[in-house]
Amino acid sequence: MTVRTVRRDIGPLREPGFPVAGARGHAGGYRLTSGSDLPPLLLDDEEAVAIAVALRTTAGGLARIEESALRALAALEQVPPRRLHGQVTALRTSLAGITWEERGPRVDPAVLAGLAVACRDHEIVTFDYTTRDGTTGSRRAEPCHLVDSGGLWYLLARATGKEAWRLFRLDRIAGVTPTGRRVAPRPVPGDDPAAFVATRLSAAPTRYRAVATVHASADRVRARSRGLGTRLQPIDERTCRVDACDDCLPRIVQTLAGLDMDYTLDADPDVLTHRRAAAHRDLHAVGS
Repeated sequence: MTVRTVRRDIGPLREPGFPVAGARGHAGGYRLTSGSDLPPLLLDDEEAVAIAVALRTTAGGLARIEESALRALAALEQVPPRRLHGQVTALRTSLAGITWEERGPRVDPAVLAGLAVACRDHEIVTFDYTTRDGTTGSRRAEPCHLVDSGGLWYLLARATGKEAWRLFRLDRIAGVTPTGRRVAPRPVPGDDPAAFVATRLSAAPTRYRAVATVHASADRVRARSRGLGTRLQPIDERTCRVDACDDCLPRIVQTLAGLDMDYTLDADPDVLTHRRAAAHRDLHAVGS
């Protein structure tokens, strides 16, 4: 390939907005750089449909992002070829989700993005953290992984100055500030961040107790109810135990509602009251 051919091919890349920088000389050449605007995305059919589904269904856990996601979906609707236009439009108008909590925990997208960069760069950060009892204090940690668990985002990090892993809920984090100090990557015990976080969450104290003894095998429950992880423990070949304990009553009811089989419930009175109220509302809604 000649230099003239390369120059001729660079022109069509620059026209739609791809930021291609050029340098003269013996060590010169062309390279794709970061610009002030996003260049056009080149997506195949499956990628275009996948992005449409993701924009429509996965923005609920982040604050102030739903409107932006729907605008992006509307823009995406204008991009695909005619053969995909009907599919993307149908996804935009047909998909819906159930809202179990009117005001659930919301994550600031800037916090999520800042911690994601810190995880990637292995950079120590400081931030303000509010504990479950409402006390706010400063934290300094080495971010390692971000884990989504049933709509709640968690930061898995190492506390600086201590040989201990810590979990921080992202909706309780504010004022993330990079320190400029980078550290070596930290291997997570078991090499599975999601499993490690699930184990920690299952052992953490909760405000409300709710344990269901399900009259079905653990394999059957696991196949029909996703996201239980370490909450599901087999008892014998025909029964298993689901730990639905949580700090939030609607999330407990959501977990129990996903058990599409008979079970016996051992729960606090507040859980039983909230569950009966939710069932009454459902019956009233169906009757109306």
